Amino acid sequence: MSTHGGGAEPYRPLLGSSHTREWAGRTKPRYPPIAEHGLIGDLRTVALVGTCGTIDWYCCPRFDSPSVFGSILDADRGGSFTLSPDTPARTRQFYFPDTNVLITRFSAPDGVGEVQDFMPISEESREIDRHRLIRRVLCVRGSLPFRARMAPRFGYGAEPHTVTVTGHRAVFESPSLSLTLTGSAPLEQDGLDVYSEFKLHEGETAVFALDRCGDDIAMRGCPIQEAEEQFEATVRFWRRWLSQSRYRGRWREMVHRSALTLKLLTYAPTGGIVAAPTTSLPERIGGRRNWDYRYVWIRDAAFCVYALLRLGFMEEAEAFMAFLSEHVTTCGDDGPSGPLQIMYGIDGRCELPETELCHLEGYEGSGPVRVGNNAVGQLQLDIYGALIDSIYLYDKWGEQISSDRWDEVCRLVGWVCRNWDRPDEGIWETRHGRKDYVYSRLMCWVAIERAIRLAIRRGLPADLRHWQKSRDAIYRQIMARGWSPRLRAFSQYLDGDVLDASVLMMPLSRFVSPADPKWLSTLDALSRELVSDSLVYRYDTRLSPDGLDGEEGTFSICSFWYVEALARAGRIDEARLAFEKMLTYANHLGLYAEEIGHTGEQLGNFPQAFTHLSLISAAFYLDRILG
Repeated sequence: MSTHGGGAEPYRPLLGSSHTREWAGRTKPRYPPIAEHGLIGDLRTVALVGTCGTIDWYCCPRFDSPSVFGSILDADRGGSFTLSPDTPARTRQFYFPDTNVLITRFSAPDGVGEVQDFMPISEESREIDRHRLIRRVLCVRGSLPFRARMAPRFGYGAEPHTVTVTGHRAVFESPSLSLTLTGSAPLEQDGLDVYSEFKLHEGETAVFALDRCGDDIAMRGCPIQEAEEQFEATVRFWRRWLSQSRYRGRWREMVHRSALTLKLLTYAPTGGIVAAPTTSLPERIGGRRNWDYRYVWIRDAAFCVYALLRLGFMEEAEAFMAFLSEHVTTCGDDGPSGPLQIMYGIDGRCELPETELCHLEGYEGSGPVRVGNNAVGQLQLDIYGALIDSIYLYDKWGEQISSDRWDEVCRLVGWVCRNWDRPDEGIWETRHGRKDYVYSRLMCWVAIERAIRLAIRRGLPADLRHWQKSRDAIYRQIMARGWSPRLRAFSQYLDGDVLDASVLMMPLSRFVSPADPKWLSTLDALSRELVSDSLVYRYDTRLSPDGLDGEEGTFSICSFWYVEALARAGRIDEARLAFEKMLTYANHLGLYAEEIGHTGEQLGNFPQAFTHLSLISAAFYLDRILG
């Protein structure tokens, strides 16, 4: 089957052929654009690698550990690992095909070189404590001088450390973490940092390996041959994983990059999926909308499961179900947010206290830098719909759920039936008090409706009469009080006159027919008021204060929801054009942050699971309807 249908070929970023930079060997910006990064990882943690060859973000040993390299949040105090030619060079960055192995190429007058960045991973690897990051340098044409500089700053730049250099090995020790850098080129000490200067001729290779050490983790070297073997094993792992995808549609490259990105955001030891691997990247430069997303949001993870299930990835759904069973402790019906919190640590912990790191200036001075997230205590009723919908789909497309799991579903649905009519903070986690959000009511309806479907299909015991009564009451309330006669649209909250893009989920969740006159009128209102050239704002912060200062960019998950809503409404040409436009806002690797700014820049934590899962859903539906 063709990877793209008839007619003009859909837009795809030309991986490695755009965003040419001449930063290597020159003074690079203190803060390269957020989008000028690629992502590597080992299903435990990740690193962001800039197009200039600098690792600007790396937490070890887990996603939510303090940063070792954090220059993306403070160019002076954050720490970094730079590896690039010691001469002016143009750069291009791309992924080794069908993998999460990142390649940064440097073109200079005297030669061409590349840095291959990856974290070794293989089918046989089950090590939790050992973490390795490999940087292979190759000279592919001519000759080039290179310079590497490792400047770690432990504990978000707040912990002191020592360094000991012996030949080709440097050991960095801090109170909480020890790391070993091994290089095939000699290492030199410069204060608390280490650097290496070397020249490579055509066909020559150098390797730098960064390992966690200490406690029961023995030091090890990284000969060039070992790095080659681990490179090949890592490539095999990612390609074997991606081969499970059933997607053969028009936008296969973008969909598969999104799937690979979602996989990188999974924490293999528990099955949790983080919302994003970074903290405090701003939603507006100079603003305070900066949050820590390195945790497992029930909503985001459940939507990820849905997206991956559609592509044929069952293992991730099974792992997330195991995360719920083994690592999530329900709070009881009297918990502040019901039986479930809205988010958990990647190990299932419930406490995620929010603090500000005042010694870090934030990306481009956009403080504060936050660690932890106080939204953990919010009531967000929509999470129950997201979770039960994912369980319903897992039972339908994957494995039938156990009797114990069904008992848990019944308990959750019973709680929703008793509590759906409460005001809450909503999907956008506002810090301006609770309201009767329409989206929260909608997803409570989804929770009950999917449980009813599951009970009927499987013949499972359930209080169907009570469930149906609650489901119907929610439907009638939304239709009566969620509809604004003045707007001629469904509103953000009951009896309100404010638009909100979250209602785009109405036809996607099958609450309303995509051809219903009320829905078509809502779609038109959203298009007029919240859409800017395919980009969709969540809501108008002037009309609906959310407790925070300043404006924000357009929200990319809403933009992809909009695409799917247009397609379901039969506006196929508009949907496809909006989708193709959205693809032009991806970075050079096909990655997205949370938001798009006024001039097309990517803003917010990066990359964002929400954006990539909604891209998959929109592409999947568009392919099906286009035939």
